[in-house]
Amino acid sequence: MFFLSRLKTILGINERNLKYIRPYNPVKYRKYADNKLLTKKILLKNNIPTPKLIAIIKDYERLEKFNFNKLPDSIVVKPQKGFGGEGILIFFSNDKYGNWLKADKTRYSIEDLKKHIRNILDGNFSLKNEPDIAFFEERVMLHPDLKKYASRGMPDIRVIVFNQVPIMAQLRLPTFECDGKANLHAGGVGVGIDLTSGVTTTAVHKDRVIEYHPDNNLPLRGIAIPYWNKILELAVKAQTVSKLGFVGVDIVLDRLKGPMVLEINARPGLAIQIANQDGVKDRLERIVGLKIKNPSHGIKVGKNLFGGEIEEEIEQFSGKKIIGYVEYIYLYGRNEEKIKIKCKNDTGAFYSSIDEDLASILGYKEAIVEFKQFIKDHNLTDLKTAKKIKIICAKFFEEHPEIQDIALIKQSNGFEIRPIIRLKFELNDVVKVTDFTVTSRKKTSLIYKAILGRKALRKNFIIIPAGKFKSIK
Repeated sequence: MFFLSRLKTILGINERNLKYIRPYNPVKYRKYADNKLLTKKILLKNNIPTPKLIAIIKDYERLEKFNFNKLPDSIVVKPQKGFGGEGILIFFSNDKYGNWLKADKTRYSIEDLKKHIRNILDGNFSLKNEPDIAFFEERVMLHPDLKKYASRGMPDIRVIVFNQVPIMAQLRLPTFECDGKANLHAGGVGVGIDLTSGVTTTAVHKDRVIEYHPDNNLPLRGIAIPYWNKILELAVKAQTVSKLGFVGVDIVLDRLKGPMVLEINARPGLAIQIANQDGVKDRLERIVGLKIKNPSHGIKVGKNLFGGEIEEEIEQFSGKKIIGYVEYIYLYGRNEEKIKIKCKNDTGAFYSSIDEDLASILGYKEAIVEFKQFIKDHNLTDLKTAKKIKIICAKFFEEHPEIQDIALIKQSNGFEIRPIIRLKFELNDVVKVTDFTVTSRKKTSLIYKAILGRKALRKNFIIIPAGKFKSIK
């Protein structure tokens, strides 16, 4: 019912073309955006990360001479002027016969790939059916925070930017039926994103509002998008360097490289309005004529105008507490005394960790001193030796009930063996018990004496960049 009340704010295709595409997106620069290779060149020239270009095939002659055996096992094939995801092939691996495998295990031999590339060269996937160019680029490795929401493919984030201001965003998720591509018209899922927090709100599938992913029944509301501020920054910068005023910027999250701009769309689709249960018409009208100084100014304007206070709603639907990357928590010692400290919440780490001095204050000094004495003469530069020492260490401390287990941690210069202790902590009115590895955090110049990892956080908390230190008392 809320969306029906907002129908007057919906932007239609004709109005989009007349009011925003023609006046703000000159034909010359639209052609650049329609050309994926030119877009990639512009992005790289302006230090905006984008997937690596591997090879280009411009015509039949180059196709016949091309050495396909030199291509990586995992790769993406694209038409230069393709649109709507048409003509894109994503290969995840290579079998023992030299065939490339898609996510659904469909095999492509060299001849199959040549046939597909001929279709690209003939312009079968281009915007105006004009002769085209095929190219290969690296396949982005999926970020772990989004992996469980992706069926056979790569999710992306679409951000609509106008006049250096992000005005609306959505997470696009592939499903089994859309062949690994996150295109909504092919059966993908669109999930609205709150601009302020980077947390998902309403989801749609085939123009129908849904609460759960159609393939795995996971809830879609309340997903915290990693690198949210960086995503907005890249989207605004991409719009600026494209010299287009009104664009849709598609961004993917690589597990090692973080956010990368996939492409710039000079005619952004309008289904994003359904996913956000709001129209972009009045949002655009509020931005027309504003003097935006730089990308950071534009992001601040977008968040202030179009972001919402959704924490309570997310907590209601997900059953999880909203927290920030840094919070104050209470740690309970062996005698139930508690200490208030500032703690970093890090979903990139599985285990939680605590500084050895803080662990000593909480009642574990004797065990920690004995542990350090035991391992001080051991050289842990290779994995085989480190595993052996870990086993010996675990047996030696079997009689110490305060030490739960022994952890082997890979470091840049070798390995570290750490004792694991079990502590009770309180965060945002939630009291839990979890395991902490103990180490000297002073020697690494880390400013937080404790870190809560994924194991401690995943069932009870959602981390968002806009967390407001709710646990401070």
